[in-house]
Amino acid sequence: MKDNIKESLRVQIYEDNEELRNMLSMLLTHSNGFELCGAFSNCADVINNIAECLPDVILCDIEMPGVDGIEGVRIIRKQNKEILILMYTVFDDNEHLFEALCEGANGYLLKGESPAEILKALKEMYAGGAPMSPSIAKKVLRLFSIQREKTESDLTPREKEILTLMVAGKSVKMIAGQLDIAFETARTHIKNIYEKLHVHSQTEAVSKAIKERLV
Repeated sequence: MKDNIKESLRVQIYEDNEELRNMLSMLLTHSNGFELCGAFSNCADVINNIAECLPDVILCDIEMPGVDGIEGVRIIRKQNKEILILMYTVFDDNEHLFEALCEGANGYLLKGESPAEILKALKEMYAGGAPMSPSIAKKVLRLFSIQREKTESDLTPREKEILTLMVAGKSVKMIAGQLDIAFETARTHIKNIYEKLHVHSQTEAVSKAIKERLV
């Protein structure tokens, strides 16, 4: 999680639709606080792209010719655990959603969201959140709640509550506000969650929660 938003976030795009790719490029180029550092039609050369463009965040489609978005996330995570990846796709089905998150995506936004929502999601992700379109967040929570009684873990009820909010894409500040607890208290709970799950970041915690049905 970053302590402060940078003056200008460097964003790299992966989108095979040329018209949409150009629209997204123009949006980032002409929006204060953002800088377009690269735009590509697929993830075939994603590691070299990152090395050359040095993005802070990646906005990535799923279905692309050649190397698609989910495979791109998989390739990135083998070498880079820190870079932030926001999936931007038409797919709202469980298979694509959970595969993307389990491979290490930090957020999941459906195409059709407004330009303002795209920019908001990129900022929120850089600030430590895991942004999702509302319908996606509801789906994630609904599917996990079905499995809640079947799961076992040493997390306390409060830690499970916080982990559920993390899965829903809430940042530390948002969690503290929603639960009416101090920011530092929320951070302490999250630190304990990381220790119990043997992870080091919100992305890893969410991924493990998904894979092991912890919330």
